[in-house]
Amino acid sequence: MELYGEFINLRPLTLEDAELTHRWRQGERAINLNQGAESLESQRTWISSRPDSEYNFIIELKDGRAVGMLSLVAVDLANRRAETGRFLIGEEPLTRGIPAAVEAMKLLYEFAFDTLKLARIHGSVASDNKGMYKWQVFLGMKEEGRLRNHYFINHHFQDAICLGLLEDEYRRSTLPKMRALVALGRNNAGAKS
Repeated sequence: MELYGEFINLRPLTLEDAELTHRWRQGERAINLNQGAESLESQRTWISSRPDSEYNFIIELKDGRAVGMLSLVAVDLANRRAETGRFLIGEEPLTRGIPAAVEAMKLLYEFAFDTLKLARIHGSVASDNKGMYKWQVFLGMKEEGRLRNHYFINHHFQDAICLGLLEDEYRRSTLPKMRALVALGRNNAGAKS
């Protein structure tokens, strides 16, 4: 399954992405994420072991260059909920000037709420990951609590800040904001032409 946007597409993560995603997870931009696979082989093993209840995507520019990844995991259709995660722009210089991050989240949210008919999405952010926390709250996620000393990242314990977004909040607030940001990217791209 592929999801198509104006600036980027989301395509399924494959074994061929192991080297690239392993490099991203070892890079500086992933410093506030849970530890990734320690070797390329363990990254391949991790990719091949993903359960059917997960949707793991590679974010690609329209020219096919991979720039990041994100996932929808723990999909529970009975309770109509899922967890967002593994969001990482690994090739930030390639995304400058285009709304790749917001459009990737927009496509994932549309898939969650419109295709899967979920009532809620949720996730957690390590407390040191202040940029991601601000980003998620800006896009409409609400803080729902904390799990104290939940993650051991960067050689110390960090809280997990629990975030959630309900379908009505998504439709009322998040989706219009995402549409406006994509339109702004369109306008900026047009101005550069």
